[in-house]
Amino acid sequence: MQLVSGQIGEYMDKASWIRKMFEKGAELKAEFGADNVCDFSLGNPDLPPPPSVGQGLAEMAEQADKPFAFGYMPNFGYPDVRESLAEHVSREQGTDVPAENLIITCGAAGAINAFLRTVIDSGEEVVVPAPFFVEYGFYCENHGGVLKPVPAKPLTFELDIEAIDKAITPKTRAVLINSPNNPSGAVYSEESLKELAAVLEKHNEGRNRPIFLLSDEPYRFLAYDDTEVPSLLPLYPYTVVCSSFSKNLSLAGARIGYALVNPAMPDSEALLAGLVMSNRILGFVNAPAIGQRLLHRSLGSGVDISVYDERRKAMAEVLDNAGLRYTMPKGAFYFFPEAPGGDDVAFTELLLKERILAVPGKGFGFPGYFRLTFCVGEDVIRRSAEGFKKAVEAAS
Repeated sequence: MQLVSGQIGEYMDKASWIRKMFEKGAELKAEFGADNVCDFSLGNPDLPPPPSVGQGLAEMAEQADKPFAFGYMPNFGYPDVRESLAEHVSREQGTDVPAENLIITCGAAGAINAFLRTVIDSGEEVVVPAPFFVEYGFYCENHGGVLKPVPAKPLTFELDIEAIDKAITPKTRAVLINSPNNPSGAVYSEESLKELAAVLEKHNEGRNRPIFLLSDEPYRFLAYDDTEVPSLLPLYPYTVVCSSFSKNLSLAGARIGYALVNPAMPDSEALLAGLVMSNRILGFVNAPAIGQRLLHRSLGSGVDISVYDERRKAMAEVLDNAGLRYTMPKGAFYFFPEAPGGDDVAFTELLLKERILAVPGKGFGFPGYFRLTFCVGEDVIRRSAEGFKKAVEAAS
């Protein structure tokens, strides 16, 4: 008896490479002990939340006996949290963002799904630079859309504006970018984003429905070497920003994020009303009450990003000593090196033999490379050095 749909059955067969490697890591840790496995597979932030999170929890506990302490609120979120969030993102984006232009969501994933449900008709396309976060394809298909990857430039992973231009068709409904990027750590420059905006403006001419620019920004806070993460709001009116506090507050499990509709967008009220409706009918109803209150208490706080920077430098040293080619990540907490010999799946298998867990680039729409996360202790990074050398030698 078949219990699941054909589509979900296919998804299960093609389960995320990230999860596959995570599960393989669990097997290795059970066999050899956690201290003998170097797991760089999952981007699960390991730094503790800032003290404001614990303080917020304590304050909520004192209010827990009051009526409706954790009850329903408007679908867009608590009004006071929305107001504080508007002040926060206005500073972050360098643009005045009214509270009315924000929807508080169940993480960035909830924001992206609500957006796609609101704007996508069956068969319409979402163009995305590759490499990209694998779940984007599932999110598009959730709502009848089609993800259309366009390879970025090799090794540097800069946007290939000409290729994006050629990929846009009458079916294109949105271009989805993620900067700082998972898995490459690339940060798209303001110049390239201006070029992208010009391409979209050109394609919008004569259309009844504009092409949206959807920016997924959970790593905006995590940029290195004084790298600027440009705001898209001044560059293109049909911009929607989705983000979360999973990484900067280490609240990945709290599922708290937001969708921001550019105040410069014509008729933005219609899109905002659609997002509120989609947030409700997708079953999210509203973002978690506890997560919203923690967010309200912790806006402006964050984890110590210097820890991630030291780990980035340590990982670069390990990869250099192993003779691997890569571009130093400008943001996020990932490296995306070339796989020796060009076969990313084969090379990650060689790493497994050294009890090192990495994710093949195939899982991010960009074969020939592999992803390493450095949200792990520096001791784990340095312990992997000999294993990387042996895997590279075996591949040669």
